[in-house]
Amino acid sequence: MTREIKVGISTCLLGESVRYDGGHKLDPFLRDTLGRYVAFVPVCPEVECGLPTPRESMHLVGNASDPRLVTTRTGIDHTARMKKWAARRLDDLAGEDLCGFVFKRNSPSSGMERVNIYNDAGRPEPARKGSGLFAKAFMERFPLIPVEDEGRLHDPKLRENFIERMFALRRWRSHLSEGLDLGRLVAFHTREKLLLLSHSPKNSRAMGKLVAGGKQQKPSALYDAYERLFMETLALKATTAKHVNVLQHLLGYFKTNLSSDEKQEMLAIIGDYRADHVPLIVPITLVNHFVRKYGQTYLAQQTYLNPHPVALQLRNHV
Repeated sequence: MTREIKVGISTCLLGESVRYDGGHKLDPFLRDTLGRYVAFVPVCPEVECGLPTPRESMHLVGNASDPRLVTTRTGIDHTARMKKWAARRLDDLAGEDLCGFVFKRNSPSSGMERVNIYNDAGRPEPARKGSGLFAKAFMERFPLIPVEDEGRLHDPKLRENFIERMFALRRWRSHLSEGLDLGRLVAFHTREKLLLLSHSPKNSRAMGKLVAGGKQQKPSALYDAYERLFMETLALKATTAKHVNVLQHLLGYFKTNLSSDEKQEMLAIIGDYRADHVPLIVPITLVNHFVRKYGQTYLAQQTYLNPHPVALQLRNHV
């Protein structure tokens, strides 16, 4: 990457003692591993809107569409205060060029989803779940920026998808920084084609048609449509079956190169991956070996083969 990847994050996840009880919720993977590849922009809504540490705990009260932020013991309503601060903070974050945000799960200000909403008697309503006030405002303001909470990132597949989308958004924004140009967009799409295919063959075809008909659209409209579909496609789950489809597609590029033994080795490893005996990194490593061995220039530029730093080990899970 030629430009820094900035990621918003709930401050407590970096080990800062800003929680209501004066503690923190350090996530070592985020701070010490992912933090080697991104620049975090910490945000603590409750402290930044002027509340002290420690402070009385709060929860959401009312209806899911427009809950109130209320202290649990004294019933003080901080909704207006939080919303006023959030509007200003989102304006600031708009200038940070964020490529993702990691929220603190279950937080009444920063929870991404499934945060308990209580009734006026102080009891949680099972059917009432929502988002923290700041998290909701962020997602409404920046719908295409990848978001997750640290709890969901313990799932290897969700972690891989989130980080993959962060790096993809950085590539897209780097592309945008050089101006709108159909030829360059075609080249960008060509590099991303197999990665998109691993998430949605249907959307991949739609994006190909969109780019192919680019001359019939205004550049701004074309780029807006492409960006939306690009990020929406990558948000879809990349399943084992979809990866197998891409791996078999990759094999076709070597039909005049591979020896009979090499082809059988590749097919056997794809079969092992399909059966969940080996992680995705195994067939990907072999493909990258063949790319170098046989000078496959088209595949060498495919981001699918190297969408994020190998050291993050995001493709090492079965």
